Amino acid sequence: MKILVFTEKPFAPAAVKAIQNVIDAAGEDMVLLERGTREDLLKAVADVDGLIVRSDIVDAEVIQAGKNLKVIVRAGAGYDNIDLKAATEHGICVMNTPGQNSNAVAELVFGMIVMMCRNKYNGTSGSELKGKSLGIYAFGQVGRNVARIAAGFGMEIKALDLFVPDEVMIQQGVTPVHEVKALFSENDFVSLHIPATPETKNSIGYDLVMSMPKNGVLVNTARKEVIDEDGLLKALEQRPDLRYVSDIKPANWEEFEKRFADRVFFTPKKMGAQTAEANFNAGVAAAEQAIAYLRDGWNKYQVNK
Repeated sequence: MKILVFTEKPFAPAAVKAIQNVIDAAGEDMVLLERGTREDLLKAVADVDGLIVRSDIVDAEVIQAGKNLKVIVRAGAGYDNIDLKAATEHGICVMNTPGQNSNAVAELVFGMIVMMCRNKYNGTSGSELKGKSLGIYAFGQVGRNVARIAAGFGMEIKALDLFVPDEVMIQQGVTPVHEVKALFSENDFVSLHIPATPETKNSIGYDLVMSMPKNGVLVNTARKEVIDEDGLLKALEQRPDLRYVSDIKPANWEEFEKRFADRVFFTPKKMGAQTAEANFNAGVAAAEQAIAYLRDGWNKYQVNK
């Protein structure tokens, strides 16, 4: 069997070697295509059994081209780059690798929070995190790592996740919140970890942001689609104390930076998972999961059931 590792944004060399080792040890063949174009993907996917990608778009056309394709593994948590409906129609299992990037994303959250609390290190007096409150929107693997780090800073931690029992949060020293409005109005910082779904797209906008306490900071390492950018711009204009940081540039990021340069920050590209450790872990997990599915039908992390 053949497994294609296709990435526009390549894995680190150490991760590529580890992926190769996993596939070799299973006695299967690996096809590596780094910095490939869409045309490259359409050609390469034609005769492979498995496909490993990062943020690369795998739409219906790609899936149609993969005549022998049986499994697609997204090396990372988010999988909105893959057409799940088309994959299901073609009998293809789609999996992600939850947890492999979680600590990296959580550490970036706090890197950006500290930077904004210290006014981008511009020499003026900032504020401390100890005693401040943090609201975590979605308490999955990333959210739980965010809570773990927040506890080390001595913060009060609350979280909202309708799919996680209150007891799970309470066991980790986190106070459950059951309404989005309360999450925003009761916390100095709100960190977003929700997926981009029809229910969440454009759901974080003017009213929620305006309800945040004085000097509130909104952190988005989820998806840019969950933000109502016009509403956020309006809130930042009316509340000079509010700040917004993200590892995903808004569509109109230039306007944000022009109007609120000292109160917003965006990384050049999505960087939550951009660490050597996360890169390695996600790549190896993706290879192991692809092999396990092709060999034994193992599908624990299937996302298109």
